[in-house]
Amino acid sequence: MIKEQKVKRKVMFITFEGGEGCGKTTHSKKLKSYLEKKGFKVVLTREPGGTAFGRKLRKTLLARGTVLDCTAELLLFAADRAQHLQEVILPSIKAGRIVICDRFIDSTVAYQIGGRGLPEDMVRYLNFISSRGILPDLTILLDVSPEIAIKRAAKEEVRDRFEREDLAFHKKVRDAYLKIAAQDPKRVKLVDAADPIAEVERDIRLIIDRSMKG
Repeated sequence: MIKEQKVKRKVMFITFEGGEGCGKTTHSKKLKSYLEKKGFKVVLTREPGGTAFGRKLRKTLLARGTVLDCTAELLLFAADRAQHLQEVILPSIKAGRIVICDRFIDSTVAYQIGGRGLPEDMVRYLNFISSRGILPDLTILLDVSPEIAIKRAAKEEVRDRFEREDLAFHKKVRDAYLKIAAQDPKRVKLVDAADPIAEVERDIRLIIDRSMKG
């Protein structure tokens, strides 16, 4: 099995991961603001949809009416990531900016291996190809129970394809995420996303400050 390799450098590539309704979008924006106030130049992006090409794919991947074969879905995510890395992530890091990305390769492992049940070797190989073997320096995993996540998603006016998946799917995704965290505790930091927003934000800042010092 091909294993991803972490590029040795300062903490410049941070990802947010977690199931539906965990608060990734909210907290990635809050972290961007926090780091900018500390004087850092920060790029906030997301997958899918971090490029013009990716935004087109995002509409297809998340649209309620889209019906996709699981392998086709995986390949579209890989295509989005390859373009995203080339166009946004690598140039931003090279320019000395901190990149905060809402989802990256861990999402593909959790959703396509855990949720969809695709072969692990195939998914990890495509992850390796699309990411060029690069791992984030730090990953914030916002963990919340599927029951809470579904209740949060239900409040949205329009729920996407993944938010509309059943409870069993979301449980498998969460289990996969927890396995990722257990296997790579140095990179992946678990945060209880069921806590109030202010407490979650505080926990994230503590993790970031420690990582920056290290």
